[in-house]
Amino acid sequence: MKLSTALRLRPSEVVALVGGGGKTSSMFLLAAEIVAAGGRVVTTTTTRIFEAQIVLAPEHLAAGAASPGQISAVLERTGHVLVTGPVDQAAGKATAIPLELIQEFQRLPGQPSVIIEADGSRMRPFKAPAEHEPVIPPETTLVVPVVGLDILGRTLSDEFVHRAARVAEMAGVPLGGPVTPEVVARVLAHPQGGLKGVPASARAVALVNKVESPADLAAARQLAELLLRAGGFQSVVLAHVRRQPPVVEVWAKVAAVVLAAGQSRRMGQLKQVMPWGEGGTVIGEVVRRLQTAEAVSEIVVVTGRAAEQVEACVSAARTPGGSGVRTVFNPKFDQAEMARSLQAGLDTLPDDYGAALVALGDQPQLSPAVIAALVQRWRETQAPVVAPYFQGQRGNPVLLDRAVWPLVCSLPDDANPRQVFQAAGSIERVDVTDDTVLRDMDTPEDYAREVTRSAGGIIHPNAS
Repeated sequence: MKLSTALRLRPSEVVALVGGGGKTSSMFLLAAEIVAAGGRVVTTTTTRIFEAQIVLAPEHLAAGAASPGQISAVLERTGHVLVTGPVDQAAGKATAIPLELIQEFQRLPGQPSVIIEADGSRMRPFKAPAEHEPVIPPETTLVVPVVGLDILGRTLSDEFVHRAARVAEMAGVPLGGPVTPEVVARVLAHPQGGLKGVPASARAVALVNKVESPADLAAARQLAELLLRAGGFQSVVLAHVRRQPPVVEVWAKVAAVVLAAGQSRRMGQLKQVMPWGEGGTVIGEVVRRLQTAEAVSEIVVVTGRAAEQVEACVSAARTPGGSGVRTVFNPKFDQAEMARSLQAGLDTLPDDYGAALVALGDQPQLSPAVIAALVQRWRETQAPVVAPYFQGQRGNPVLLDRAVWPLVCSLPDDANPRQVFQAAGSIERVDVTDDTVLRDMDTPEDYAREVTRSAGGIIHPNAS
């Protein structure tokens, strides 16, 4: 996966990279990806950049000596120009640009993207900012705090950490101890740490760099979970920016939207509240299984007919310590069940959710292992739609990336969500050996069959 894809880079973004462990490499990688896609980009610094790194850009211009016309000419020719302040030969570094130049860059023909190295780290993979940094322009739309995973296990000292004393204070740990994922997460998510200076209108995405081995990946995943739990980040990108492809996985919160507003006409009674298992209900079992899926942060059950009964069943199924569960009522349940219910669920999700798992309220055989497989494929691809397939047939649940939510919410009330899949293009296919992805319950015969299978031990919730 490309870094620009993982960061969900938009046209004409102003991106500020802060922290340590790969800012400059990330800046030039992003620039190369933008140019390869036909875009234009200005790279720059609001602090300082090593003179030796200037050669990584196709062309370098000094602010003050270069006119907007000259910058535009270079962009027309190469697609990418590095603009800095004057080069301090004694220090071996190029100095910062005046902040007002950011707006000038934005006004250039073609409205190029602007990528800024906004602080320094003295070549350390992990840092805490000083009082005077980072220098993030107010026009910034995306802030990317960077950390090198090679800091884990190192001693919390100035030998390995830039401003180790500040890190120790923010993390609430003594100097001289090991740097753990918990320490890194506390500092990156701290309002005076990795999130310092983020404009209110900007989004923040953490970049965990130097993920090289299976052991690194396990540690990076732990760090991603801690950062998402702490809040403040739209997502966490796990990468090694000097390799191709640079991105290993992207972690973001995933919600489950359970469609339980149907009227059960073919069943003859409300199937969501029918008995299932020992003292449970169909919708209660769906909720219980979703709560056992570690990748699901929140569950939204969309109700319709007999909403109070369904809500009571959902409430009875809540597991202490499990994912949060709430209900939302679809007032148009009797006019357009599935499409409007999906819209109602998506409309309630916060901005920091990256995907929604769309589950059926009459599928109590739901497999947590299938859910895990869908979410994992999405983390690896950021595909707009990820669906399970059993012997060539598409089943449920289906995962929808946030990018396609506007398509869903623009559908007319009588539309079928299949139209969304068609509009999103190809579906990322996850082949499974579990036929429960094809089994819902529409008729009394379906219900009797599934109850018999469940009672006979045929259903294996953890099968993949």
